[in-house]
Amino acid sequence: MTLRTTPHHRARRLGTVAAGITAIAVALSAGVVPASAVTTVPTAGAEWQIHDSARPGLDTGSIRAINNTRVDGYGNIFVRVAGAGSAPLMNGQMMRGFGLTFDGVSTFSSTVSVPLGDVAVSRRVDLQSASDSARYFDTFTNTSSSPITVDVSFGGALGYGSGNQQGTVAATTDGDTTISPADSWAVVSQPVAAGNRPIGTVLGSPAPFEGAMVRTGNQERNPFETALVTTGHEANFYGFVNTLTIDPGETQSLLRYVYAGTPGPDSVATASTALTALATTPSVEGLSDDELCTVANWDLPSDDCGTSLTLELPPTPAPAPTTTAITYDVVSKSIAELQADMELGVVTSEQITQAYLDRIAAYDDGPFGFHSFITVADDALDQARAADARRAAGETGELLGIPMGIKDIYDTYDMPTTGGSAALEGWTPAKDSYQVAKLREAGAVILGKTNLSEWANSGSRSESGYGQVWNALSPSKTSFGSSGGSAVALAASLTAGAMGTQTGVSLYAPATGSSMTMFRGTDGMASTRGVMPLTYGQDYAGPIARTVTDLAYILNATTGTDPDELLTAEADAHRPEDWTDHLTVDGLQGKRVGFIPGSFVSGFADDTTGATVLASLSELEKAGATLVEMGTPPSAGSAPSVNGWALYISEQESFPFPNSSALKADERVLPYNRGTDNTGGAVVPRPTDEQIQARIDARKLSKDRIAQWMDAADVDFVVYAGFISDIYNNDGNSNQHSSDRATGVPTSNYGVPTVVVPMGANEHGYPMSLQIVGRAWDDAAVLNAGYALEQATQAQLESQYAPRLTVIGEDGEVIPPAAEAPALAHTGGEISEAIVFASALLLGAGLVLALGAARRRHARG
Repeated sequence: MTLRTTPHHRARRLGTVAAGITAIAVALSAGVVPASAVTTVPTAGAEWQIHDSARPGLDTGSIRAINNTRVDGYGNIFVRVAGAGSAPLMNGQMMRGFGLTFDGVSTFSSTVSVPLGDVAVSRRVDLQSASDSARYFDTFTNTSSSPITVDVSFGGALGYGSGNQQGTVAATTDGDTTISPADSWAVVSQPVAAGNRPIGTVLGSPAPFEGAMVRTGNQERNPFETALVTTGHEANFYGFVNTLTIDPGETQSLLRYVYAGTPGPDSVATASTALTALATTPSVEGLSDDELCTVANWDLPSDDCGTSLTLELPPTPAPAPTTTAITYDVVSKSIAELQADMELGVVTSEQITQAYLDRIAAYDDGPFGFHSFITVADDALDQARAADARRAAGETGELLGIPMGIKDIYDTYDMPTTGGSAALEGWTPAKDSYQVAKLREAGAVILGKTNLSEWANSGSRSESGYGQVWNALSPSKTSFGSSGGSAVALAASLTAGAMGTQTGVSLYAPATGSSMTMFRGTDGMASTRGVMPLTYGQDYAGPIARTVTDLAYILNATTGTDPDELLTAEADAHRPEDWTDHLTVDGLQGKRVGFIPGSFVSGFADDTTGATVLASLSELEKAGATLVEMGTPPSAGSAPSVNGWALYISEQESFPFPNSSALKADERVLPYNRGTDNTGGAVVPRPTDEQIQARIDARKLSKDRIAQWMDAADVDFVVYAGFISDIYNNDGNSNQHSSDRATGVPTSNYGVPTVVVPMGANEHGYPMSLQIVGRAWDDAAVLNAGYALEQATQAQLESQYAPRLTVIGEDGEVIPPAAEAPALAHTGGEISEAIVFASALLLGAGLVLALGAARRRHARG
């Protein structure tokens, strides 16, 4: 197996490029950096959390947080290049993968130069204690033989909403509150009542200096094309844009400072004085004369500087492979399509699996990798060959030979199960979880273990001891959590199907953020035995997939009563014999669907997402449903807790820790997840069946309350938005700086079934979805409603950041893409063929809205 650890970059530095541009390109090579944990550094009055290469390895150099501020991912850089060769795939995105290594005192240095096309980018961050500031020194070296124009936007989020948490401009160099190229610094603060520190940014010499900042932008939404507004939620997202024209072989640099002020009524005045001093006499201690000579945004003395200078560079990583020998294209293929083609003999499971492995190698690692997998199975091809042999022997099955990504919270006997924590690195359970065993029985290829938020703690991001997942649709954005790796692996076509879990939002948020489908069944419809817990009895282990039909295939294999888990005792009585029998295009015809108007209104964002999703309810009416306005649901009530970790550990043949407290206090746990252990190594007793049943019974009362609420309105389903705001950058720390998900959807708290259906994009190009919720044990009807809506809308977005690999034949020649003949699988029912492609390019987000995607979905009934 291949186990991801936080990358380690060899500190092999390139000498000064006196020999010319070729030396740059030839000498730069890959390496790795040490891993520990996200780094917190104190200055005189503040504590700075820096995203370096330490776990979770976001490695942007930006500031995750500063105590007593609303800093929420600040100091990142977006870079756009033009002029030499074709535009790189990640052009205009947030830079990362610098191998930033902390010296233990105050400095973070790149051990890697990140290539963006023909520009090599490096960062150095110096925390300056006496001035409570961070100095950013970013270098850009042209490795081509032609001049290149480089746009760089520096900034991030300094608040949210428009109330006490909003970061507004309080002072600038020229005395007003509008930032312009004529300013060398700006102060942003919340109202005094918020009690937060102001944040200052020193931008360089002001206009008319030639290298001054040229404009401000929105650092959350393409800062090169979207202007910074001065009011509302988006006024929090500061971007300061500089434009460089770099000659062949030349290095130019940008020097900026971030200042953390002191709270209080005089905080802005104090910050203004400090920033004026810093702008007048910038602190350059530790920068060499050559480095200072490359600085483009300050009018510094240049008597000893030549006309062009190339700095010594850290190595660049070896480029990821971009080719495959597999002619069959798996990109955006559903499980149903893959299965149809295998049944027709168009392709084998071995070829499909190899295609996914090649794509993982191309797109999941490196500076711009999605980091969706923690472990890739060494025997994936052996599993695929075994599936092909079963098919050759006459066996059929919906998942036979289908590669599946498994959230690294499900036990697998042949791969480590880490829960996303380095504390469990290398630990392998003795047996599979119940659902993984069922997938193997169905012939699925267990492709690998997907990344997640450590211990499934976060719904906002998926950050673990093995990296942080990036969004495949908008690659500077969060993947959401905690099943982000599963959703992103699907969206990037790195797997055919995936398993995740949900305690709060951890299936629906990543699925929405990746424009995928998901299903969270009634409590107990699927076993959680062998799945690491967060909140036992509320945890649900279930699928994320490309289509609702694919969900049904996975549910056929994984749901039902587990004789060894009390939670699932009623499942067989309610589980359909075949979930696909309930997939009909008229699943919404004559149904009454409730909605709560207020649930579509954000508490802090002022974009139109909620209103757009609300307007999309008309699609339900077009599908034959009647909309019914409802009030809010009743309280879920309370239920006695069950120690899920004690239950999980008791079922293991061996476990490295005596209890969960000892596990989560381990020094390898991410610092903001780390707890304390006062148990003295005692083993916590396994919960009794009586304790488990008491929790199940209490949650049944919650389900009864939801049923009574729905009965009173005479509705079959209730519908909620997935998100009610844009999606935000991946380097923040708060829930608000991921998206607004505060819709009140009752799925997890009450334990009732929900399906998510993609609903296209909002006005800014970010994915939207609808969640259809039903009564307990109405799972099949809920899935059918989702299928009917999906068939009516066909509104899934597809990634433009993981394109088809170049196919190389045996003779080394490139094989051009060929039109694939439509494949039909024998399904025992009516087959519906969609044959029209209609797509609209959403330029701002780089997505394709597949309005009429050619999916081979079959409808039964």
